[in-house]
Amino acid sequence: MELNFGSWLKHKWNAFLDRKPYSYRADVGPGYTYRLDRPRMSRGNERSIITSVFNRVALDVAAINIKHVRLDENRRYTETIDSSLNYCFDIEANIDQTGRAFFQDVVVSMMDEGVVAIVPVDTDIDPAITDSWKIETLRTGKILEWYPKHVKVRLYNDYEGRKEDVLLPKSMVAIIENPLYAVINEPNSTLQRLIRKLNLLDVVDEQSSSGKLDLIIQLPYVIKTEARRQQAENRRKDIEQQLSGSKYGIAYTDGTEKITQLNRSVENNLMKQVEYLTSMLYSQLGITKSILDGSADEKTMLNYYNRTIEPIVAAIVDEMKRKFLTKTARSQKQSIMFFRDPFKLVPVNELAEIADKFTRNEIMTSNEIRQIVGMRPSSDPNADELRNKNLSAPAGSKNNAGNGVVEENGGNDNREIKGGTSE
Repeated sequence: MELNFGSWLKHKWNAFLDRKPYSYRADVGPGYTYRLDRPRMSRGNERSIITSVFNRVALDVAAINIKHVRLDENRRYTETIDSSLNYCFDIEANIDQTGRAFFQDVVVSMMDEGVVAIVPVDTDIDPAITDSWKIETLRTGKILEWYPKHVKVRLYNDYEGRKEDVLLPKSMVAIIENPLYAVINEPNSTLQRLIRKLNLLDVVDEQSSSGKLDLIIQLPYVIKTEARRQQAENRRKDIEQQLSGSKYGIAYTDGTEKITQLNRSVENNLMKQVEYLTSMLYSQLGITKSILDGSADEKTMLNYYNRTIEPIVAAIVDEMKRKFLTKTARSQKQSIMFFRDPFKLVPVNELAEIADKFTRNEIMTSNEIRQIVGMRPSSDPNADELRNKNLSAPAGSKNNAGNGVVEENGGNDNREIKGGTSE
């Protein structure tokens, strides 16, 4: 029912004027200047170049569509199930994260810690009572302790606004281990060696840029007695006071004194080792520099998706399929699958040729091609037909609805086709 002007004024609400429900701090819980549920790097990863690699991989994994689907007898995808689990994947995983942000959080936490837990926070029924329960919200958690059939997980509580340690059974928690654990998370892996070398390089850089002059003053007398040593110490302090008290840092010395400066960088092979370990890490992860800067070609990206992204997505999907779908649901042909859009890397000049081949070989309809280009579906019923548009429509199809007459005039050869019979 439409509201009249009086009802509209009565029900009108403004976020700045009508703040009575939120006027007291106790009503909304504790407040912080940063998000507690946001993933944060550990073990020095936030200070190394690996952060950009983790973020790049997480973005590419989150760009892949993960859906709760139904299969046919041949285990092929038939339809997407409109369930609360699919709502978490597609729209909103929890009150703080969209589905895409949630999977990005999963991958970043998994690659940083080596293993991550996906916890169903809200369900319609207590999982301890029955196995048939629907997932309403999902969150990532850090596994603190391992038990035979349980894990202790540090999880963000969005009701209290803080992180809590919860003991949960393994049967209801999706525990995802990093497929690249041996390369990234092992104590003596390539990544950990690279982080140690980068820390050493940072120490050398701090020492060279600390502001010290590193001077050696050669005095014109031999320093062997205590009096001469005290005289040399006084001379050193005098030069320090001249340099610190001068506007431009200028000091004077005696003509017989000699000053040697030692603040030249000491040659070491740290940088060569860092470059070597970086190239080795990229090769073991299936990543190249062109992938990170966006200049990779189609073959390079295909190799990157097959060697790096696919194992990570498969590990996530397989574990959720194992923990979040019961045996009854799997017997009903339910599954969790991931789909990657193959047209994202196709240039515009090649898209027309691909669209022609896909429609001509009856792989995709015209409306499906229009969706890829970003156009709205056509209302023409022929646009939803899976057939070759370059050939005449077969008898009894929508194009010949009502037994219409199709005439073909080709030179002196005049023929009529009526109801599929040539006369």
